[in-house]
Amino acid sequence: MLGAAEFNLVELFWSAQGEGPNVGRSTLFLRFGGCDLRCAWCDSPGTWIPTTDCRFEISPGSGQFERVTNPVTASRLERAIRALSPAPGSFLGLTGGEPLLQPLAVVGAARIARALGLRVALETHGLAVARLAEVIGEIDYVSMDWKLESDVRRAKETEAEGGYANGFAALHAEFLALLVERSVESSVKVVVTGNTLPEELAEVCRVVAALAPETPLILQPVTPFGRVKEQPSAEVLLGHLRACEQVHADVRLIPQTHRVYGAL
Repeated sequence: MLGAAEFNLVELFWSAQGEGPNVGRSTLFLRFGGCDLRCAWCDSPGTWIPTTDCRFEISPGSGQFERVTNPVTASRLERAIRALSPAPGSFLGLTGGEPLLQPLAVVGAARIARALGLRVALETHGLAVARLAEVIGEIDYVSMDWKLESDVRRAKETEAEGGYANGFAALHAEFLALLVERSVESSVKVVVTGNTLPEELAEVCRVVAALAPETPLILQPVTPFGRVKEQPSAEVLLGHLRACEQVHADVRLIPQTHRVYGAL
């Protein structure tokens, strides 16, 4: 029934969701390989380029893994998910990398999850509008990143191909409009760094308020990693929160929590 979907993966493991409105919820994380952006703070640069093998956690929360060769078949992925004994109604989180670079695999993973009584959460950079349209019927929840060009650049091959040449904002708006049109539960997340400009956040707030007034907007203080060495001060973060809530009704300042329990 799943067809011949194959998956280029980085890992599968169980943990608690560490970001956004669903923070703390039991989640299986399925990390896809390959990304067409380069975020300054990225904590998983090993996902930027597809790899020859991946790892599957052997038992939930154990931190013990087995290596599996890519591409992974649907039947092998299903066995790996079953081995982690997810609770009915918990999430399979599709993350990356960028999952929408593998739309057939997203659909295949979502169908496996739903057959096992799980909900499907997609974490995405919110730019691949056409790919979203291909998979949206299989997704229960979308965590959409809104990328700010003060901190995010395109991968060199993406630039060479002219990808996102006109900037991120218009595509983000189109992506969000599709989520609203299809009534998919979602949130919009913006990573806030010391480089974040108030006018950038103001634009995000205006668009989200206009297109999706019921959608939570998450301001996520950057966790120092990679080229980002420090977090904005509490004064700066709270100032952004006050400014944003003057424009959009549901704005939340939520830091990453998963470092507390050792997950990336």
